[in-house]
Amino acid sequence: MGVQWLLVCHGLVTLLVVVSFLCGQWPIFQGTFIQRLHTFLTFGAFDYFRRFVEFVFGSRGTNALYITQYYCCDRPNPILQALYLAIVGGTFYLIVISTFNYIPSYYMGGYHRYTSVLAVGVGFLLFLLTSFSDPGTINAENVSQYLSLYPYDNIIYSEKECSTCKILKPARSKHCSICDRCVARFDHHCGWMNNCIGEKNTLYFVMFLLWHFFLCVYGTVAIGLVLAGRLKELEVVYILTAYYGIENSYRSLAPHVVQWLISSYNTQILIMVFLAIVSLLLSGFFGYHFSLCVSNTTTNETFKWEDYLSWQRKVKEAKASTEALKASLDDLSQETTKPQQSKWKSFFKRSKLEQDDGVEIIKNNIYDRGFFQNLYEIIYPLSSRHSFSAHKLKTG
Repeated sequence: MGVQWLLVCHGLVTLLVVVSFLCGQWPIFQGTFIQRLHTFLTFGAFDYFRRFVEFVFGSRGTNALYITQYYCCDRPNPILQALYLAIVGGTFYLIVISTFNYIPSYYMGGYHRYTSVLAVGVGFLLFLLTSFSDPGTINAENVSQYLSLYPYDNIIYSEKECSTCKILKPARSKHCSICDRCVARFDHHCGWMNNCIGEKNTLYFVMFLLWHFFLCVYGTVAIGLVLAGRLKELEVVYILTAYYGIENSYRSLAPHVVQWLISSYNTQILIMVFLAIVSLLLSGFFGYHFSLCVSNTTTNETFKWEDYLSWQRKVKEAKASTEALKASLDDLSQETTKPQQSKWKSFFKRSKLEQDDGVEIIKNNIYDRGFFQNLYEIIYPLSSRHSFSAHKLKTG
């Protein structure tokens, strides 16, 4: 039973750490242990390590640590790309050496040996396309094109110059401090791809998330079917009922079957748990980015809109508070001339602040052109259409 409990604890700890690291900053986890663990993983652990290095090696050690941090976090580097290849390659290698011996099985055809290789290959191809494609770099030669494609909304985007590139910043663009370039329809910089996600490679990135979600689900289900086939082929249920006298019911058999699976196929169970956890995380990431695509919004614009709406709410609250204070002062000055108001009316009367508190701040996204048009823009970016039209005019 020691191995079984070790696997269960390992799966739970892995789930806790991965969710805390990737999702701990979400509002739903605010004030919880998940948020505190996220803070420790993203800041606290490094701070404690920095203090340890400073105590042991002094200022030279901390300087070396800061140089390493700058290279790993603030400059383009292939560290996370290599980690992705190690995770995917290592996981698939473990599946091959631990599971392929049982294929074909009772529920799995032999062709899955080849379809699994093809599925991993497609995932690797999408990784390369996202990592090494141009996200939509803006320079002096094409800035006028992007200025005409994306108009300023004068809410979250207004006309201004990029202080680094010394060119006008088109709407929806941002200068990436890591890649040191302006990117059209900037979404975010992805360390896993060592590349920005922008106008020209958002489709590759979303397809990468979706394909890897299906890849993890495929791996989980395939291993599950292989284990189910082993149960059938080895007649485990028959042995448990006929020779050990266990009642032939799900409630009675389930603990013994699970115990047998974990003790006999612990590597496969561990891989299944890992793939299931990753598939859940990937489904969340894909759902978030797909919702951005269908509303023609980017991650960068989401943060901008949150700041703008928060500022608008504060302005409205300040105006409502001022009007409420002014109204109460007017009531106080006219108290001697006006008849005294009934206490019941005063109790049920809403103040100006309460009336304005429920006013909804509307997000006016001028770039949202409807579900199908937004998806079409992701599949066929505006700059590509503009380049095709310009080339057609020249040749035609």
